[in-house]
Amino acid sequence: MSSALKLLSESNAAKLWQNPYSYLSFEPCSNLHIKRVTKKWSHYAVDFPAVHPNDHAKNGTVHGEYFQPSGMDSAPLAILVHGIGDYSVIPCKLLARDLVKKGIACFIPYLMFHSSRLPKVLRERMPSLTCEEWFEGHRTSVIDIRRVVDWTRGRAQIDQEKIAVIGTSFGAYISAITMGIDQRIKAGVFVATGGNGEVITWMNRINAIRKGATCTRAECHHIHGQYPNYLDEVADKGFENVIPAKQCFLNDTLTFASYLRKRPVLMFNALWDEVVPRKAAVEFWERCDKPPIVWFPASHATIWLWYPLISRKIVRFVRSTFGMRDK
Repeated sequence: MSSALKLLSESNAAKLWQNPYSYLSFEPCSNLHIKRVTKKWSHYAVDFPAVHPNDHAKNGTVHGEYFQPSGMDSAPLAILVHGIGDYSVIPCKLLARDLVKKGIACFIPYLMFHSSRLPKVLRERMPSLTCEEWFEGHRTSVIDIRRVVDWTRGRAQIDQEKIAVIGTSFGAYISAITMGIDQRIKAGVFVATGGNGEVITWMNRINAIRKGATCTRAECHHIHGQYPNYLDEVADKGFENVIPAKQCFLNDTLTFASYLRKRPVLMFNALWDEVVPRKAAVEFWERCDKPPIVWFPASHATIWLWYPLISRKIVRFVRSTFGMRDK
């Protein structure tokens, strides 16, 4: 290899390392199939090719569900992002029905950690994946959400200036990262999430998560000693211009929190969350410049027992953010 080609190759590798979420943006060729029609909304199944399918064939296609309000053009769009495990799609579907009745279109993409896409080789080892596998999971998921935004191009039913992400648990991590790097997303709602991988990994109360860690606690603490300085540099120079000490820094919500400041953000967290320690939630909230946050007397899963209140607040937040008149 010539010196010039070698330098070019190294430069491209450095760019990928610094921004793994970059891709060639274009409107995907999609399939749209009607599932249900009511007086107030229509429900479709959607699929389109992934641009970052990774090594697992099942991830070659992005599947999702789209809810379109009836009789409306240029409706806002909420992208509802589920967490790990199929059950986490349930609140997304409930929210989609509540939002679409209020004139807000909704898209629920099925991420690679859903059983419809998660390969057996990974499903059998969850949550004990390698560092690279977790990284690829974040990378694929963020790009999939950005492809949903690409999908809206040329669709008169959707106002491309009024797109929000609403994520829960792992889906909230993905939503925060995606909103941070993609300015087309104008608002975000994050349910049961936080930041700082060291805190989340070692201060949670789930044995399986700690046992599945890709490094020891001492190793993690040592490498994260560099994280505060890295965050300051990212806030000052941009994450693409700062080389992280470890790859996992690039799939931590704290890395992208500075991009969420002074943007419409709403958080919901559980006081007794066994998965996301309060310290991690507060640290993310502070790095986002302390947006509105609601704390519920609940655990990670039972926060959804407060669904009626959460739903009303989300509907009100999205409609208010996008200047929709109350009905």
